[in-house]
Amino acid sequence: MPGRSASPASSASSVSSAASGSSPVSSAPSASSASSGAPTPSGSPDSAGSPASFGAPASSGAPVRTARIVTGDHLLTVNPVDGSEIEPCPPGERPARPERHGPDERAELRRAAAAPRPSGTVLPELPMLERDQERERLARLIARGRSVRVTGPSGTGRSTLLEAVASDCERLAPDGVVRLSGYRRTPTDLLHDLYAAVYDAPLYRPDRAELLEAVQEIGAVVVLDDIEFGGAALDEFLDATPECAFLISATPDVPAPSADSHLEEVFLSGLSRTAGRELLELAARRPLAADEASWAADLWFESEGLPLRFVQAGALLRQRDALRDASSEPEADEGQAAPLPPLAEAASPAVLLAASLSEAARDALRFAVALGGECPHQAHLPALCGDTHADAALGELLGHGLVTAAGSHYRLAAGVAAHLAAEGYADEDAGRAHTIAQHYTWWAGHRSVAPERVAAEADAILAAMAALIGSREAGHADAAVLLARAAAPAFAAALHWGAWERAVRHGQEAARLAGQVADEAYFHHELGVLALCTGNLDRARAELEASIGLRGVLADKRGTVAGRRALALVADRSPGSAMAGAFGAGGGGRTGAGETTASSGAAADEETTIVTPKVATTTPMAAIGASATTATTAAIPAVSRTSAGVSAASAPPAAAPAAGPSGGEPRGLRRLAAYGARRNVVAAAAGVLLVAVLGTVVTLGATSGNDDNSPADKVKPGHSATQRDDDKGLTAGEPTSGTGQAPQPGLSGAPQAPSSPAAPSTGAPSGSTAPSGPSSPSGTSSGPEQPPSPPSSDPATQGPKPTTKPPTGKPTTPTEEPTRPTPTTSAPATTPTDETSTTASAPTTQTGSAPTTQTGTATAGPVRI
Repeated sequence: MPGRSASPASSASSVSSAASGSSPVSSAPSASSASSGAPTPSGSPDSAGSPASFGAPASSGAPVRTARIVTGDHLLTVNPVDGSEIEPCPPGERPARPERHGPDERAELRRAAAAPRPSGTVLPELPMLERDQERERLARLIARGRSVRVTGPSGTGRSTLLEAVASDCERLAPDGVVRLSGYRRTPTDLLHDLYAAVYDAPLYRPDRAELLEAVQEIGAVVVLDDIEFGGAALDEFLDATPECAFLISATPDVPAPSADSHLEEVFLSGLSRTAGRELLELAARRPLAADEASWAADLWFESEGLPLRFVQAGALLRQRDALRDASSEPEADEGQAAPLPPLAEAASPAVLLAASLSEAARDALRFAVALGGECPHQAHLPALCGDTHADAALGELLGHGLVTAAGSHYRLAAGVAAHLAAEGYADEDAGRAHTIAQHYTWWAGHRSVAPERVAAEADAILAAMAALIGSREAGHADAAVLLARAAAPAFAAALHWGAWERAVRHGQEAARLAGQVADEAYFHHELGVLALCTGNLDRARAELEASIGLRGVLADKRGTVAGRRALALVADRSPGSAMAGAFGAGGGGRTGAGETTASSGAAADEETTIVTPKVATTTPMAAIGASATTATTAAIPAVSRTSAGVSAASAPPAAAPAAGPSGGEPRGLRRLAAYGARRNVVAAAAGVLLVAVLGTVVTLGATSGNDDNSPADKVKPGHSATQRDDDKGLTAGEPTSGTGQAPQPGLSGAPQAPSSPAAPSTGAPSGSTAPSGPSSPSGTSSGPEQPPSPPSSDPATQGPKPTTKPPTGKPTTPTEEPTRPTPTTSAPATTPTDETSTTASAPTTQTGSAPTTQTGTATAGPVRI
């Protein structure tokens, strides 16, 4: 651009004033120039002696400006080279409980947060007309502790009314009046702004829980201008600050609050015709003529009485007066003055007003249009416009009603950007956005500029990034990457994390378009660290893994190490993750609980065991390793009911997992290995048991196939010796007509005498058969390890002795069983002994060296009375 003769070196004195509220007025050369001091991608050299910046690479020799921020339980070190580093905050780094600002400090903060007064042009203060009734009503509601939302279109004077009410409520709350701007701010951003306005906590950003706890104790009148959210978000914001009274302004397009918010709604309309004419005279700085009064009446009807339109119309009248004064005919009278502008143009006078501005002011308008309506700070206009007196252009724009305040900066008034863009002011938007990006890249990276000053220009910087990304012209994406690398660390250090996130996302998109893999990895890393600070662990993990992958391709060791450290912290903070137990107790509790539940379930299954008759010890099988030495005996269940806990009960004690360092369950990968070993041992034990069962079944078939006297065909495998009396199927414990069975309990609990006892097999050895005792009331017999019940000492309660007559006929079998007669020999002895067992034992058959087995038939014997 013409007029750019200044350089950063020549403007060092002006740059040094940036920390106190001003900015360098000299222009910045191209961002690709080595003398610009702009941040460059990692690995590219920078010239010696250039100003240090946030993004200066370590190889340049220039010091890198970092910031250490305590956020919640983390210590964040903003590193603009390899990426921010995050770690658990050491106890000594945590700040003390913050104290509240005093009245003088609050006043200083309010002056610093207000939009700066323009230099050069002296603007008259316009009074607030016809708002006394609304002002008194709002002050009365605030004094009662009520919150109010003032709704009205842009240009109705909402900001002026809020400022007047705020001055009336200075002494109502203990924390005074807090002025906030809701322009492009989220509820979380506003909560942090409220915290910073009340508490003195430099370089400290509380986490969500601590933030909510702190703002609940704030008692202030909060004036919130230009809010952009409503509905449930507004309700949540108000509920978080129960001790504050809010005075909010919004446009009609902002969502309304919910019915349960208890928020008073005040609609602000335009001025009356009389008030509009009075405001026009004040803006024109003279009384109106007759034709001008009629023109003002028509303007009132066209603009619906918006005060902004009368301020702009007053600027048109001043422009008309200036043209008349500059006429070449000094004797020209009022009748020969320039005609009044048409009513349509007067209702939208942006183009007419811009025509009468100075060249620097029109150039400032073009830059504002290129930024989507955001006006750069007046201290940047000389560098951008190439005019050393361009800082006075903001005063011209403000006096003509073309700009309005938005927090700590200015923006174009409603509708001005659209009208100027249609007139041709947006023809060079891409080129001007590129110029702005180059200038802000140099300025934001200069070490004399405080991060707070960079954060004050956040809206203009972000608008420049968005314009460059959307232009798709060569070199613009690279300029956006450089600007994001310079501004994003400053936003983070200034605790303006909403702007930090938007800047990093813009930079990531620009790096992708430009093909800058190293910068894209850096922005992924920053997004992961930011997500970790805000508690979004899933997003943090995804962003950090993407960054580590890209840096692994580039062989960036330092960046990879920084990413892995942050990713390890994410794993440590993630309960329920696969590696949670290896990094800490964050996820160990949940895993341990699951293991306890599984163990209790397995124990419950192991308690449900099957009941089998007592059998003789068989020949032990060969052990499978050291873990199978205890699986020695093979028992044949006499019932078909099985349990899931049999296999687990067969596991040897050696299969238990090794305890961890603290004596509990092993954690992490060691737990997985222990569980795998235990599963292998259980599977081996189950295999041993299965082989034993199959071998026993084969032995039974080989030994009892030709034995006609074997009672094995009297009981099927599906029958149990412990079934209830009401079961219709034949079991070994039930008597049938014509067969001798053990006595069964009757209704009175005494055993019933069978008609004839059953004779044992002739192949049974002496003393190998134990008599069968009475059934238990529950219908189940005792297990092999249970001792026999003691005999009753009362003879009166004992039942009758069973008869010992031999059977006269063949035994009767159920229809579903094959009818095979079993010959009987002799009646067994009926003399009871004290050593008899209540466990039914089956006859055994020995063949050679084969192990003794059980036939599965319960044989009736004498019953001790």
